[in-house]
Amino acid sequence: MKNIGFLSFGHWTPSPHSKARSASDVLLQSIELAVAVEELGADGAYFRVHHFANQLSSPFPLLAAIGARTSRIEIGTGVIDMRYENPLYMAEDAGAADLISGGRLQLGISRGSPEQVIDGFRYFGYQPAEGSDHAAMAREHTKVFLEVITGQGFAQPNPRPMFANPPGLLRVEPHSPGLRDRIWWGAGSRRTAEWAGEQGLNLMSSTLLAEDTGVPFHRLQAEQIERFRDAWKGAGHERQPRVSVSRSIFPIVSDLDRAYFGGEADSQDQVGHLDGGTARFGKTYAGEPDQLVKELAEDEAVAAADTLLVTVPNQLGVDYNVHLIESLLRHVAPDLGWR
Repeated sequence: MKNIGFLSFGHWTPSPHSKARSASDVLLQSIELAVAVEELGADGAYFRVHHFANQLSSPFPLLAAIGARTSRIEIGTGVIDMRYENPLYMAEDAGAADLISGGRLQLGISRGSPEQVIDGFRYFGYQPAEGSDHAAMAREHTKVFLEVITGQGFAQPNPRPMFANPPGLLRVEPHSPGLRDRIWWGAGSRRTAEWAGEQGLNLMSSTLLAEDTGVPFHRLQAEQIERFRDAWKGAGHERQPRVSVSRSIFPIVSDLDRAYFGGEADSQDQVGHLDGGTARFGKTYAGEPDQLVKELAEDEAVAAADTLLVTVPNQLGVDYNVHLIESLLRHVAPDLGWR
């Protein structure tokens, strides 16, 4: 494990028990948290993207703002639902945010997950072609996005432009070199991970898999990672791929930690249903630091990944989440091989 970052779902609620009661609260606190964890020495700030919900939905203004306030940490998403995206407009936004950050963008994208409304992408003006479905549409949007961010020209220039054009076909601007190598696919199954490897996309795997073989979650996820790397190698890609896994980890080092998360100490994998199929959900890790070190050392997927994204309870506020991440970095991560 080389890198540790946080993953925020960006929830807000008007409840008096929440420290994030509006969209404004969540956006501003997300920037504050990213700045603080960079000062702690963590490696990344990642944000979930959901539409039609009291959660973060438009990532690029947030990522650009964080990029302008930080200098070192990776900033990214986990994940953008490509069913909703105009791939050319997304390429412009991503290029701008990446340039503002100095090339630190790490974009997790996917075909999407269960959402708040039925076929919400249709309200954004997208619908699958006849004979196709929403997953294929997401992959088609992804294909176009990946093509245009390489920087190759494809658009026929106007022979009488308002401003002089460079010779040849034009590309989407602004272009950020190297961004194509920093795109991740959020894979919910072993087969999807293989597809990501074939496409030359880094792998992002969360706390659930949309399949179950009866083995513990971490072992199934480790198999997913192995299949991804085999597919990558088989496709002949030259660079080394990256892999991230997400975990809910709560070191208990204070009475407040114990009040919040002491009841999670006996957490186990859960098997349930998602989108009409069986899914396996990973356990929550909560306990004294020594206990967490022992349990996480036995997590085969954490050992196989180069990046660990720790989910944070953003509604508990910036100060508490800084404490949570500092506890992880100070009392747990060094014994797991983090620098």
